[in-house]
Amino acid sequence: MRHYHRMIIRMLPGPMLAWLSMLMFLLVMQFLIKYLPDLVGKGLPVGVIIELIAYNLAYMLVLAVPMSVLIAALMSFGKLVETNAYVVIKSSGVSFPQLVWPALAIGVLLTGMMLYFNNEVLPEANFRARNLWQDIRVAKPGFDLKPGEFYDGIDQYRILVGEIPADNPNELRDVTIYDYSHGARFRTEISAKRGYLESVGSGEAVNLVLFDGEVHRRRPRGSGENERYEKLTFERYRFQISLEDLHFERSDPSRGRRTDRTIRTRVMMQMVDSLVLSLRNEKQLLREPLLALGTGRNIRAPGSTLTKGSSSRVIRERTGKLPDGFSYHDIALQRARSERTRIDTARRYIIRAERTADRYRVEIHKKYSIALACMIFMLIGAPLGLSIRRGGLGVAAALAVGIFLFYWVTLVNGEKLADRGLLTPWVGMWAGNIVTGLIGLALALHITFDRRATRWPWKRVPAGSDAAPADSEAVQPSPTTQ
Repeated sequence: MRHYHRMIIRMLPGPMLAWLSMLMFLLVMQFLIKYLPDLVGKGLPVGVIIELIAYNLAYMLVLAVPMSVLIAALMSFGKLVETNAYVVIKSSGVSFPQLVWPALAIGVLLTGMMLYFNNEVLPEANFRARNLWQDIRVAKPGFDLKPGEFYDGIDQYRILVGEIPADNPNELRDVTIYDYSHGARFRTEISAKRGYLESVGSGEAVNLVLFDGEVHRRRPRGSGENERYEKLTFERYRFQISLEDLHFERSDPSRGRRTDRTIRTRVMMQMVDSLVLSLRNEKQLLREPLLALGTGRNIRAPGSTLTKGSSSRVIRERTGKLPDGFSYHDIALQRARSERTRIDTARRYIIRAERTADRYRVEIHKKYSIALACMIFMLIGAPLGLSIRRGGLGVAAALAVGIFLFYWVTLVNGEKLADRGLLTPWVGMWAGNIVTGLIGLALALHITFDRRATRWPWKRVPAGSDAAPADSEAVQPSPTTQ
């Protein structure tokens, strides 16, 4: 028995790590293909791009681990069938539960690791990735001149280059520069037939050395004097542009607004408890005016003095009579409007708080359900792998993709429906686990009781077949009497 268990434990890690590496590689490639246009051309340091990928590896790992567990279980147990090792194991009296429990123990261990990862590491990684994305999006593109296009990546300057030779990218022809450093009214225009670029220092500035050109600018004068227009011609003109605005700047990674995907689970649970308590108090305060409106009793809101009985009494005590145009109808109408405004405000708060609490509950249930998927997929992969006669890697991969797609589509749609209030959070997040868990349990029972050797009642035996029902004795023909 121990030999079989050691064999199972040795077989699982290899395919699991191999498929985990392959899936992570594919997810990283998908990430780069999708977001590479947002990263290129901004002069980002290589370390920043690596850091961004590292933060996003967290959500990729959440997707890849359950998938790799499923494929590894299918391949490992399918190999036992292909090599006829499972026949030997069964003939030695080892049942399926006795054989598979080390694999389920590995699934439980992975579930515990993913629980910690989903609840503690993933929210912080999402938060830092979100802050880094915001810093990248506000970063300006690098200094990259293109022929026939205005470059406006630097504040207060617009540069147009007519032609850039392919053999010498630092050479410029037909250069036009608009300088707005003194305002749009006092714009300076510089034009030249040719020029070239040269960097200054460590790339903090760039010099545009221009030849055979003109400078047109309008200069302001002192108070009471007219503006002055200047036109200068030059044979050589050096124009320096600072590139400090193009440098990538990092914000404080620990600051920023957190959402349901960037808050740790224990903090979300505390927030849900606080929202539930606040909703209970708000509904209790709202119940009294609603009952009063329904029964017609006098009501008194907190801090309010204008009610049907009290306001008229106060007015009569102070003036001896009701003022002109003031009647009980006006008092009741004003009081009804006040109560309606209060009820509408409370109703909007209750709806908003309930949606926020449900959104937090959805995220909490999702973190637990995805972690538990590791054990469920191990429960599915083991009996399903023993059911595969031939096909090997291709069949295992196809079955794993189909099962995982079903699970993931169910999870995503359940999350959307739960966020919209069409499903309760736990139903939306656990429906996929429940369905796949029942499938895995049915497959385990099928292998445990070896249903393939039993003829089901609704299956008909072909005519002329020598097969006899497994649960009945074969009928022997009686001897012929002579």
